[in-house]
Order: sequence, then structure tokens, then C-alpha cells
Amino acid sequence: MTDKKLIIIGGGPAGLAAAVAARDRGLDPEDILVLERDSEPGGILNQCIHAGFGLHRFGEELTGPEYSGRYIEMARERNIPILTNAMALNLSADREVTFVSPETGYTTIRAEAVILAMGCRERTRGALGTPGTRPSGVYTAGCAQRYVNIEGFMPGHRVVILGSGDIGLIMARRMTLEGAKVLAVCEIMPYSGGLARNIAQCLDDFGIPLKLSHTVTEIHGRDRVEAVTIAAVDEANGRRPIPGTEETIPCDTLLLSVGLIPENELTRGAGISISGATSGADVNQFRETSAPGIYACGNVLHVHDLVDYVSEEAVIAGCAAADRILGKSAPVLKSLPVSTGFGIRYTVPERIDLTEAQEDVRIFFRVRDVYKKVQFFIETEEGEVLVKRAKSAAAPGEMESLTIPADKLKELAGADCAGLKIYLKEAGGSAS
Repeated sequence: MTDKKLIIIGGGPAGLAAAVAARDRGLDPEDILVLERDSEPGGILNQCIHAGFGLHRFGEELTGPEYSGRYIEMARERNIPILTNAMALNLSADREVTFVSPETGYTTIRAEAVILAMGCRERTRGALGTPGTRPSGVYTAGCAQRYVNIEGFMPGHRVVILGSGDIGLIMARRMTLEGAKVLAVCEIMPYSGGLARNIAQCLDDFGIPLKLSHTVTEIHGRDRVEAVTIAAVDEANGRRPIPGTEETIPCDTLLLSVGLIPENELTRGAGISISGATSGADVNQFRETSAPGIYACGNVLHVHDLVDYVSEEAVIAGCAAADRILGKSAPVLKSLPVSTGFGIRYTVPERIDLTEAQEDVRIFFRVRDVYKKVQFFIETEEGEVLVKRAKSAAAPGEMESLTIPADKLKELAGADCAGLKIYLKEAGGSAS
């Protein structure tokens, strides 16, 4: 196989949106190659048969397969090559990609730009260290979702779910609709990690109890899960289980929705700088990593709550990669690091590269806790407030964003500015 100008690793919603954006920016389709390890493009959305996707991107409510189907069709209309059953094995800092597939065998090709769109994976029981034997009936929520929606199997009938991320909430509803009894959703934090709408539609509407500040302390059963013991945790003592609060719940299934991990083995192998907060690459506003010409977008960069934001981010990466290949990238005048202040867990991007062709920059971020009546600020390290926005509430499960206008950024290019900081203030509170 000959070298390509643009290689996109991952054919899910991020990779497909990036490919479409690059083609629309002017790249010839023959210069693009999308590598997808599954037998069909579309990524995880192919098993997400519930509605709720596309409201921002397409202005209508779609199921996961319908959403991914839109982008698959867009890619086909543009004749963008998608190589399925292709597993990327290695990526070098100089954009050399090694992959294997039944069609091409073991192959190494070089590109002028690479976009990383590998998505994320679920954290498993092994990462939790929960005591007990190894019985059947313990699944990640995504695995159970595939069994039910794609394979047509029911994982169990009496279910406890550990973790209240969106996939755990959605599977609480899905298992209930398929006839199972979801006995409880336990969350170790004092707040849910999912969207408020999913708490309402997936738990409240079906009378499923959400036990905040609770965790599973033991799994009972040898051949099959027979019960789990849950307990309240002490917020002031490292979230350790509180003796005397234990409750044993008879069940045959435990679903784990305990976090997602960006698939960044290729990223690390290329020597690319990784953010400790997101476990994804450090990027600028164009989603370019510390390795020139390598970009990252979607859940491999940071875990999103809405696929619409994944697509928006992928368009940024796709256009930037195409501009680099076509020689349209503006030279960088100055780089400003973006740091987090009070109440902010992380930001994407982590730096802003100022150029003469400066455009508005939208910064995505998540808060550390649940807050009421907050004000978000972006200011320079020297104390000049650039953006301010009020909101009635904010929670870690929902992505927030602020946009810095281009004219303010242009002013900073020639000013004595060491960087930017994002923080929040609660009503009547401080930001320290």
C-alpha cells in the first residue's frame, strides 16, 4: 500500500467526522485512509440503540446507529476509503503507522498528518480490587449492552449496577425494559457521574434507587453471582466503607460502570505528551498534539458526554490536518498555556497557539463538584477577565464550555501575557 497524506485511526463518530471535514476542506479522497479495527465503521454507536443523539449536530433526535449511519453515508458519498478489520499496532512521532488487516497483511505507511480517533475503553473489575471469587455474572455495562442490543443475550435478571455514568444509567433502563429487575445503582461519589436527563429518564421514571456515596464491598458466589454486599462510604476518610452500613442484596448480575479510559497506547508509543487529568493527549485549539502533524479528537482525547461534541471536535481536527497538508496553516505567533483554577478539573485545549488568522476558540472543561449558581471566568495570568458566564448549576457529569472571541486573542498576541486560567465562583463565595 502506498503512503497517504492523511491517516485517521478509528472509524467511529470521531474518525468519520474528521475524514468528512478533511475532504470538505479540500483533500482528495484518495489521499485519505481511515483504519477501523471492527468489521463495520460506526464505533460504539452501533450498539447504542437508544435515542438522544444528534440534537446539536443534526437538529433532531437519533439513535446511535442512525447517527453513525449519517456519517458513514457522508463518507461514502465523498468516496473516502475506510479499511475495516484493520488494527493499528504502532505509531511513530514522524507519522509512520503500522497496522495489520486480512486485506493488506502487515503494513507500514507514512502520512503527512495523522488523526487519532481510537475512542475509549471501560474500566474493569480488575481495576477495582473488589473482594470475592470470580463468578460469571460480572460484566462491564458496555459489554452487557452489546450482549443485549447486538447479540440478543440477557446477561441476567436481578441486577445491581456499580457506577452512575451515562452507560450505567442507560443500561439500568435497558435491562428493565427487557424484563430484568434492577435492584440498585450504587455510586461511590456524592453525585451522579451521568447527565441529569439520564438520571430522570433511566432511573426516576422506572423507580430504580440511586444510592449515592455507596460502593460494592464484596461479590458473593462461586459459579454465578449470588449476591453483593454494598456499604456507605466515608467522604472525609478517603471514601472508605463505613462499618455497620453493610447491606447484602441477592442478585445474579453485577454491571460495572466505573469509568472510561482513553485508548492511548499508540499515543504514548509515539512519545506524545499525555494529560494527567484527561489521560488523553495535550493539545492546542486545533487538537494538534505535542508531535507536529498528529492530532487527536473524540473520546481518545477526553471522555465526552454528548457525541455531538465529539463530532464538533473532530471537525476541528480534520480541518486543521487538511490545512497542514495543503499548506494553509498560519504560523504560530505565541503559545498561551491554559491552567485550571478553583472548581475546574481539566480543560481542552491545554494551550492556545495564537496566529495572524486568529479565530474564536471554544474551551471545553469539567467542574470538580456539584455547584449551584456559579460564574465561570477565563482571565489572563495577569488578572484581565476575558470571558465571564453565569449558570444556575454545574456538575462533573456535564461538559461545560466558554468561547474566547478572536479579537481578544489577537490583542494578547502582542501583549505581555504569560497564560490563561479558567475558574469558577459560587454565589456569595470566592474563587480561592
